[in-house]
Order: sequence, then C-alpha cells, then structure tokens
Amino acid sequence: MSTDTSSTGHAPFRTAEGGRIDRSRVLEFRVGGQTLPAHPGDTVASALLANGRHQVGTSIKLGRPRGIGAAWAEDPGGLLQVEEPFPEPMLLATTVEVFDGLAVEGIPGQGRLAEVADTARYDTRHLHVDVLVIGAGPAGLQAALTAARSGARVALVDEQSEAGGSLLGTTDRLDGAPATEWVARATAELAGYADVTHLQRTTAFGVYDDGFVLAVERRTDHLGAQAPQHLSRQRVHRIRAEHVVVATGSHERPVVFTDNDRPGTMLAGAARTFLHRYGVLPGTRAVVFTTNDSAYAAAVDLADAGVEVAAVVDVRQEAPAQWAAELSARSIPLRTGQVVTGTRGTDRVSAAVVARRDGSQAAEVDCDLLLVSGGWNPAVHLFSQARGRLRFDAGLGAFLPAEDLSGLTVVGAAAGEFTLAGALEQGRRETRAVLGELNLEVAAEDDLPVAAEAFAVQPPALLWFVPDPDGDSSRQFVDVQRDATVADIERAVGAGLRSPEHVKRYTTIGTAHDQGKTSGIVATGILGQLLGRGPEAVGTTTFRPPYTPVSFATLAGRDRGQLFDPVRTTVLHDWHVLHGAVFEDVGQWKRPRYYPLAGEDMETAVLRECAAARTGVGILDGSTLGKIDVQGPDAGEFLDRLYTNLMSSLKVGKVRYGVMCSADGMVLDDGTVLRVADDRFLVMTTTGGAAKVLDWMEEWLQTEWPELRVHLASVTEQWAAFPVVGPRSRDVVAEVFGIDTSAEVFEFMTWRDVELDGVPVRLARISFSGELAWEVHVSGWYAPAVWERLVAAGERFAITPYGTETMHVLRAEKGYPIIGQDTDGTVTPQDLGMSWVVSKKKPDFVGKRSFARPENQRADRKQLVGLLPVDRETVLPEGSQIIDFREDGELPPPPVAMLGHVTSSYRSSFLERPFALALLKGGASRHGETVHVPVGDDLVAVEITGPVLVDPEGARRDG
Repeated sequence: MSTDTSSTGHAPFRTAEGGRIDRSRVLEFRVGGQTLPAHPGDTVASALLANGRHQVGTSIKLGRPRGIGAAWAEDPGGLLQVEEPFPEPMLLATTVEVFDGLAVEGIPGQGRLAEVADTARYDTRHLHVDVLVIGAGPAGLQAALTAARSGARVALVDEQSEAGGSLLGTTDRLDGAPATEWVARATAELAGYADVTHLQRTTAFGVYDDGFVLAVERRTDHLGAQAPQHLSRQRVHRIRAEHVVVATGSHERPVVFTDNDRPGTMLAGAARTFLHRYGVLPGTRAVVFTTNDSAYAAAVDLADAGVEVAAVVDVRQEAPAQWAAELSARSIPLRTGQVVTGTRGTDRVSAAVVARRDGSQAAEVDCDLLLVSGGWNPAVHLFSQARGRLRFDAGLGAFLPAEDLSGLTVVGAAAGEFTLAGALEQGRRETRAVLGELNLEVAAEDDLPVAAEAFAVQPPALLWFVPDPDGDSSRQFVDVQRDATVADIERAVGAGLRSPEHVKRYTTIGTAHDQGKTSGIVATGILGQLLGRGPEAVGTTTFRPPYTPVSFATLAGRDRGQLFDPVRTTVLHDWHVLHGAVFEDVGQWKRPRYYPLAGEDMETAVLRECAAARTGVGILDGSTLGKIDVQGPDAGEFLDRLYTNLMSSLKVGKVRYGVMCSADGMVLDDGTVLRVADDRFLVMTTTGGAAKVLDWMEEWLQTEWPELRVHLASVTEQWAAFPVVGPRSRDVVAEVFGIDTSAEVFEFMTWRDVELDGVPVRLARISFSGELAWEVHVSGWYAPAVWERLVAAGERFAITPYGTETMHVLRAEKGYPIIGQDTDGTVTPQDLGMSWVVSKKKPDFVGKRSFARPENQRADRKQLVGLLPVDRETVLPEGSQIIDFREDGELPPPPVAMLGHVTSSYRSSFLERPFALALLKGGASRHGETVHVPVGDDLVAVEITGPVLVDPEGARRDG
C-alpha cells in the first residue's frame, strides 16, 4: 500500500528534507519478510540505508556479509532476488526502484527464475538517427542540445531514472543556481524538438560496427507511474546512428585493504549521491579514506548533513589547502600520509584501522561508515567495444581513449575531463565538429551555462592496495562479489601468469554481474605492482558487451516458442493430422513420420508402408524440399561453378542430379536441377539444406562473381511436391492427368507441364526411392485438391501415404545418402562412390582444387558402404562405432581402433532383414569382409557390402 503522508513509516536515517524523492507519498516493500517504508524515487539500496540496513546478503564462496558499496551499476555487493510481483534474479539493490508490493531478498550470487515466462513484458524497437548521445550527464546533455539545435535527428539515452548524471548527487551550481535546474531546462528544451528521442532508464550495452548500438529500456506497465521500470516491461532498442557520442561518465574505484568487504564500506561518491539524491545518511560516524580531492566534498557534505566525520585519511603527504580549510572549519580531523590498513566489526564496520604507509602508528578509529576513493576510472567500455585503444594517463591515474574512431566520439569524464565547465565545453565543441563532418548545418554559437568556480585540483596519488601489516592478503578483497583477493592474484603470478586476461580467468576477478567496474582496473594495478610494471605496461582486460547484464528473456523478447523457431507446416498438414500421422521435426518443418493403423507401432507401420511402395503405390508429402528459382542469362554458368557436374548442358525439359561441395571439397548438399528455360533453372535441395544453399549461392554471387547476371529466389513454399512411388504409380499418374506415362514417352529424369482442370501442374520423373516414381509439383493453393485426386485415383491400387521414416528406408536400400546424416562434413563425392558426378570436362568449380590434396587421396579415407548383420536380427544403433578384433574373439588392447561408424540403420521388408549404411575406412576395398559393431555388451558381426542393396541395375526405377 501507499499513503499520502510523509509521517507514516519514518525511516531513521532519512534526512529531514532534500533529495529528489517524493516525500508526499510513502511506499511499503518487503525485504526478507520484513516490511520497510520508502518513497517514490527510492531504490532498494537507498531505502535500505534509510532504514539503517547496510547488509544485503552474503558472499558466494565464503559466506561473508555483503552490503551496499556504490550507488548504481558499479556496486559489487548488493545482489537481490525479486520475489514479487514475479521472480527475477541477480538484480542490484542500487538499480531496483521501489514500488508498493515489491518483495526482495538478498542472495549470494545466484537466484531463481520465474517458472512461467511473461512474454508480454518484452518488445523491440528500431531507431535511426544522425547523432546518438549515450549518457545524460552534463557533457551528454550539452551534446544533445547542440545537435538538436542544429536540426539533427538525435537520440539521447541514459540508464538512470532521470537526466543529470553526476549532477544528481552533488551540490554543483550552474548559472548561479543548483545544476539540477539547468538539467530541467535542458530536458524541457529537448522535449520540444520533434526529431529528438529522449530515453531515460535506457542502458546502451553494446556498440557494434557501422554505428549500430543496442540499448535496453526499462519501461512502466500496469504497476503504475511509480512502477519499477526494470521489473516491468523492457524494450530493446536497435539504434543505427551516423555518429555516436559517448558521454558515459566515470566510476569511482576503491582501494583494497584487509577486510575491505565489510558492510558499511562504501565509495565516497556513492555516499554523496545517497545524501543529495535520496536524502539518506548512510551512517552516523564516518571515516573517509582517499587518494584524491573528490572525497573531500563527500566529507564536507556529510558533515553539514549531521554525520560525524571522525577523520579524513589522505594517502598524500599534503592535503589540498582549500579543502583542508573546509575540514578545519568543521573540526574534522585530517590525517595525511596515512592509509586505512583494515577494518573491525562483524556484520558491519565498527572501526577503521589507520596507520602510516609503512604500517607504523596504527590506531583504530571508531566508525559505522568507511568511505573510500582510490580515484576515477573513465567509463570507456563502449569505446573499447568499438575497438578503440586505451592509454594510461599517469596524471589522472586512469585509462583514457588513445585514438579517434570514425563515427564515435567520447566526451566528458569518459574522456578524462573531470571538471564541470570542461565537460560542458567539450560536449558542445566535439558535437559541433561531428555535425560538420555529417554536413549538417551547425547552429549559431549558443551560450554555455556558467559553472561555479571550483577548487584547484591537486594531483592524485596512485594507490591500488595497502599491504596487510601481517602479510596476510587472503582477506584483501579485489572482487567483492567473487570473493577474489590479492592472494588470488599473487597465486596467479606465482603460476606464471602475466596477462590481465589470464589473471582474470584464473581468479574470476571481473566476471561477476558488475563486470569488473570496481575491480578490473584495480586488479590491473595490483598485477603491475606485483610484476614491477606500470599499468600502462600491463594494460586492461577486454571490455565486451554487455556493459551491464541483460537477461536472456529481454534479448529474446517475444521471439520465443513459435516466434523464435517458427513451426512450419505444409499445406497438407490438416490432412495428415486427420489421417493419424505421427510427426517429427525436420528443420523447422513438421513432417509426417509414419501413419500407424490401429495397434501398429512405428516399426510395423513403416514395414507396411515400405512394402506398399515396393509392391503397389505410395504417396509422400515432399513439399518441404528446398526449391530455388535461378534466373538470368548466366544462370547455367553460375550453376556450373557451384555444382561438381555440368548444368549448362542440361536441355530444357530435362532433370539432372547434382552435388554441391564446399571450398574444401566436402559435400555440402545434393539434389535435382530442372531446366525450365534457356535462362532459368529450378534447383531442388534437401529440406534441411534449403536456407543454407540459398545463402551459399548468394554469398558467391554477391562477393565473388558479381559480374554474373543471375537472380535467385526461394520458392520452397510456393510449390508443393508429392512423390508418387511404386510399380502402380504409372497407372495413378496416367489416370489423374490423362497423359501417356510409358517409359518411351515419359523418360526418366525428364519433366513436363500439364493441366488438371485448368490448374498448372508440373510432373517430373524423379526417384528418391529407387522405384518407378513421379514428382507432382503444384502451387500450394491447389495442392490439397490435387493430393485428394491422386489418393482417390490410387484407392483401387491400395495407395498408401508414407512418411519420412519409410522414405529413409527406401532411399537407404538404394544407397542414396542423406547429406548431414550419411555425411559429416569430411566426406567427398568420391567417398560416397559418386566419382561419376564429378565432371572431368569443367575447368573449375567450387571445391575442385581440394580433391587433389594428399589428404583427399588417402586410401584409408572413410567411404560409404552397406552393412548386413550376420545374425539377420540386430538393428544396429545409428552412430555405433565399427571395430576389428582378433580371430580368438578377444578385443585388441586399448585403445581399440575405430574404423568408422553407422550412419543409417533400418529393418527392411524387402530384404527381410536389418541393414545399415556406414562410413568405413577404406570401405570401398573391403566388400565381403566381416567387422564388428558393439551393441550394448555384445559384439555384432556385420558383413561389408556395397551401399546399393536393392535393384543395383535400376530396373525397378525404370518400370
């Protein structure tokens, strides 16, 4: 529930005023079963801190308490499992916005998915712009304003719930007023431009080639205006931009010391954000440990808000004078040339151990909040994803972009510009240059907001970790979420690892949900220190997408189930269902596998269907075969270059079987080719190979042979195809179409166009069964009617519909291979016994050169053979290995040599026994020999034969 009074559910660590939360309403949410108050605008982290709770969960390996260490996605510790309104794992307390009814609990790095996916929560949008600005901080807002004022199409995306970036957590002033007032004016101006798309709660997580950026937006839904955006509807934006401006800011980095993982240890800038943005005091008594000037502002602001600052500990020997004066005015002790070496406490920090850098004069300073600042890392992740090189700037103690990239510019803190005035000026200057490059009119010079004068900045100290006084580095945590320590890096170095990429994988540092935002550069610094090298010599790990975790559900969106992998059915699907077909998946297609009669199992049904095709007539729905229309004056030449045999010599009205090889000479696909006209062919492919073959053709046509005048089009779904098979197929086809089907008139491997009651039909004498057969091709609109006519005409011959299992048996009996089943990417046409399909007349074709390789000439290459189990009973499992063994019946000593494997195996009604096809080393020369196949605990003896086991002369095929 929510109420309209701020007095309800008072949080003890909430400031009396200030912050950007809506204090007029109180929300209630649950954490681990306890109900806590919050306000609209709170995150779970800020609400927890407001209620005095620092610990969120425990660590994944050691079970140590883990708390909130940062204010946004760089937080390494505060992982949540959302329980209500629906389960969502592995979310950060710092990024989950509070709403009524939210229920969460802390987790140690692994969570629970919803049992039922909510597909309506996700969608996708495509966006095309001139300029994409990533980040709505001061530099990004100024860049977007500059581009918008010039009339450019602009997109501004930012991961926070509102624009402003770092300005939301500071007291910076612009034009003499709080900087947030300028932010409000800037966003209002942007909203007035029709060509500006402004997306908050939108994280750009991947930058790719040609200005392509992926971003995920967390959107509201039925939960209302205050709904938790990343727990409601999510939208993936696929953005194509002429130019990308990266204004992603920077991440404050920690310093590693002993027991630095205790809750209550927090980045200094985060504490300042919690104060100014959320109106939260993250503690009552603080110690601030810093290597640079930025933490002083946090100490001063917290002190002014009522937090007792027990000490500011600066590793530098000399503090910045102006900040020292600010501390003195507030009676805040300043300790220079000192470090924090460790902490005390159980579930939360109770004291910080402060000492000289050499470890001497150690003393405990009581505190419940320890703020740390080891410097700032520019958020160069997206720049690096775009293959930008980095350089280490010793003056800033940070890695910066080292080069200019075409189509991408980095501005603001991400480019190392940490002053407010400098970031604003750079955002405008660089964007104006971009507009000029895009030939867009640059607006007249517009005034920049005037930033308040800042203190002079003293150079930072470079400190990665503070050695433990007792030499124990096992509690010095580099990656808080992974429980990875300085000791782990030391072990990696001891194992000989020198690259940060190798150390990352050895230690798992940087592989958790934060992807090393706080630990990655620190690990580089520690590695360099252990190796005696500077950070510039060590380098960084590779920054890869996604910048922040994106759920698989979001990426999938609504493309799941049938939308992810569409179920394709032929136009006869309803007929098959009505007649009891059992289906199997062939690629994306649902194809009838067999048609069982009452009481039949698959084996019985298939034996019956095979017998019908061999002795009477059968009919198959072969509509899923790939069909590609190849047209153009150079169509014959094009096919000659792709197929192993000649296609340009094929006459109109004729059909030719062809094999296509990849560049290494291995069989890619096979099928029949019909010449439809002088400049037109219909190429038939395997069902599973249809898309692959079309892609293969387009690749060669577009990238290698663009001079050929050829056009390709898939017509797979335009033409239905029905093989009518068996000794009585001639009678059925003759009766339905009223033509002379005699062998003398309608020859094998020819086709002709006919009409059936005005409907165009193409008949082709093609056989994949080894029997007399016709393929009936007809437009899908008329296919059911033509099929019904064929079935009706065949009733007096007991026509039998058969499925893919019977098709496989029939073709295997004839030794016809299935590409992808009887081949495995290492098989040439010669290995299949198809030297006849390799033209000796053509000067070249794809794969021809590879046939001459010594590897392809070896006598012991695996070749296609038939196998007949000697016991005449065993159906060999497909995939079974083939072995030899000694004459005494014993296996040879291991390792037992594998000679090949079974590729297809069936029981044959025609042969009245089981048989198989196999790829066997030197198989063509071993016909008549006996080898063995392990089946369970038995060794089954099999006779090697040629692959053609039925009608090798082809008499049945010719009728």
